[in-house]
Amino acid sequence: MAEAHQAVGFQFTVTPDGIDLHLSREVLKHIYLSGVTSWIKRAIRFKNGILTGVYPASPSSWLIAVIAIMSTMYARIDPSLGMIDTIKRTLPVSDYMTVQTQTVLSAILFATGLWLSLILMLRYILKALLSYHAWIFESHGKMSFCTKLWLSLVKMFSGRRPLLYSFQASLPRLPVPSVDNTITRYLESVRPLLDDEQYNQMEVVANDFKRDEAPKLQKYLILKSWWATNYVSDWWEEYIYLRGRSPIMVNSNFYTMDLLYVIPTHRQAARAGNVVHAMLQYRRKLERGEHAPLRALGVVPMCSYQMERMFNTTRIPGIETDFVQHLSDRKHLVVYHKGRFFKVWLYYGGRHLWPSELETQFQRILDDTTEPQPGELKLAALTHNLPSFLTHTSEIKPFFLTLDDEAHGYDPDKLRSLDLYAKSLLHGKCYDRWFDKSFTLIAYKNGKLGVNAEHSWADAPIVGHMWEYVLATDCFHLGYTEEGHCKGDINKGLPPTAKLQWDIPLECQEVIEDSYMVAKEIADDVDFHGCLFDVFGKGLIKKSRTSPDAFIQLALQLAQFRDKGEFCLTYEASMTRMFREGRTETVRSCTIESTAFVRAMDDKNTKQSAQRLDLFRKAADKHQNMYRLAMTGSGIDRHLFCLYIMSKYLNIDSPFLKQVLSEPWRLSTSQTPQQQLNMVDINKFPRYVGAGGGFGPVADDGYGVSYIIVGENLITFHISSKFSSPETDSYRFGQNIRQAMLDIRALFDQNDKKDVMSRQTERSL
Repeated sequence: MAEAHQAVGFQFTVTPDGIDLHLSREVLKHIYLSGVTSWIKRAIRFKNGILTGVYPASPSSWLIAVIAIMSTMYARIDPSLGMIDTIKRTLPVSDYMTVQTQTVLSAILFATGLWLSLILMLRYILKALLSYHAWIFESHGKMSFCTKLWLSLVKMFSGRRPLLYSFQASLPRLPVPSVDNTITRYLESVRPLLDDEQYNQMEVVANDFKRDEAPKLQKYLILKSWWATNYVSDWWEEYIYLRGRSPIMVNSNFYTMDLLYVIPTHRQAARAGNVVHAMLQYRRKLERGEHAPLRALGVVPMCSYQMERMFNTTRIPGIETDFVQHLSDRKHLVVYHKGRFFKVWLYYGGRHLWPSELETQFQRILDDTTEPQPGELKLAALTHNLPSFLTHTSEIKPFFLTLDDEAHGYDPDKLRSLDLYAKSLLHGKCYDRWFDKSFTLIAYKNGKLGVNAEHSWADAPIVGHMWEYVLATDCFHLGYTEEGHCKGDINKGLPPTAKLQWDIPLECQEVIEDSYMVAKEIADDVDFHGCLFDVFGKGLIKKSRTSPDAFIQLALQLAQFRDKGEFCLTYEASMTRMFREGRTETVRSCTIESTAFVRAMDDKNTKQSAQRLDLFRKAADKHQNMYRLAMTGSGIDRHLFCLYIMSKYLNIDSPFLKQVLSEPWRLSTSQTPQQQLNMVDINKFPRYVGAGGGFGPVADDGYGVSYIIVGENLITFHISSKFSSPETDSYRFGQNIRQAMLDIRALFDQNDKKDVMSRQTERSL
């Protein structure tokens, strides 16, 4: 009764004398506080919007400019060269505006125009500086004088204390590569995969395209690059994601795991309470634009565009194409538990619920013993990408929370614990994740967590930024009591959670069941293997003067060749966020140099480790150069993709582009960035490390491999394939990767031993 009383703001009774109206002071107080909080939020957004809009200048610099101009006028100096007098003459004559007032107003207008011109000039200079990318191609640990000078200039023109979106207007546009360069690099990338006859045919088709269709398509693409903010991103989102008609579960969505070794508390409701509160804190800073922008080398800013749609965003299914809907601040959360959906308010009295209050609400849901309504249990099976009637529920929450009734996580004493954990995060039971939501937070009954993320709105590093912030806040700022509960008092006056009510006809229940069966068939076919490689990590690799990413990619090529006896087209994702609204580009890791190295590793005639090591270094340098080209807008695949889309718009038939876009990626790889927010010192807290995340296989007969380089001595691989393919086995491929890593390291060990022996011989002589 007390809770019901708190929930009612107005009570009234009808009497013979009229309506007797009673007002609840407590609820009016919360209404007042909520309004104050709302206006404060608007004021902060307005202030931060101004700060971002005038960056790299500041509002105070406008006042300085006005004072400076006014001072020169009193000194009878005209810095405007007559422009102030011109402005004064154009002002309307009025009895209320004296000559002195007209002069002051004219000076203010001139100072404002001068100030805005300086802002535009600073932005143009900064954009020109950020278009310089030669620094990326310099050897690690070596920095030229030009790069040092460039870094100093970027720091100088970047201003102080930038907000999340401060650099957006200064980021350069993604350039359109030349057709000649793209065709040349494409032919080079497929050479190791084709025999002489196939390659000659491909070369003829490519040259025909370069001569006939390409010039017209390229002109239109350049025109688009002048007009659009980014010539790739809108088409990439629409045609790769939103127009895809296959289920997004497994085929598109990806997952992110919890801390690998640590569970801060085994209380499910408490862990969910802390993490949801940390997410709300992150969302508040995100909506206000108060996060610091991510910057390479601590100087070069990355585009923050993708972060805008992290919360309050849903992919709405359609017949031919879906669309992404982003709404304003949502005030409650939808929680799923054992087939029931609950609505939990996130605010109380104009503030976020404290972690202890959220724990109370989630525990009420866990203690609820009601049964699901007819059709409710598997309702979310429709969200794996079928047009449905579920959008109203999906639209009203910032994200989706599943209180899972299973226990998962990495346990070294349990066989395949990491594999089962990955499968649960990627697809669960096929109806306990809201796959259309920007992301679903999953809280397991043993206190472990994870995230299932929809891919169209952003790429994995964006979710990673948020997730690392949340885990660090959970463990190092919020914490738990000795009993494992959230810290803070418990407010017993919170309104109860509301169970969502459904009226699902039998016809809809049949559709739900059919959708579930389709999803279950896909999920049951996914084979996962999590491989923790802790023999060595990036610390030892860097001592060998090799890029850790190049080292791993060459190990993957060696593992692939040993697994299938042949090479395949390999996809590695790289980012292009140094450009405005940049997303990803493809690095084609299977190269002439990498195949030569792999063949030498298993060639009995190549006995000298020095020879193999030389081939390894050439392949690693080649890979690193291609990665840098992709990051700086000189990749192959996004250019070819856009040329293909343009050919469809212009009804131009291109055999070359058709063949390029139909080639399967039988090995799809991606590296998960680690510690991007630098909130946790891995050396100080070595067990507080993330396990990374993964995705489903791209090709029916191929592998999906995601890896994360954790600290100095651990690399985690997430390997996926399909049981239905007789050619693949995730566990077998994981063992091949492990052996390939060890074999490559052995090359360096043998070389080091020879160097030691050589030095000892020289000393003895």
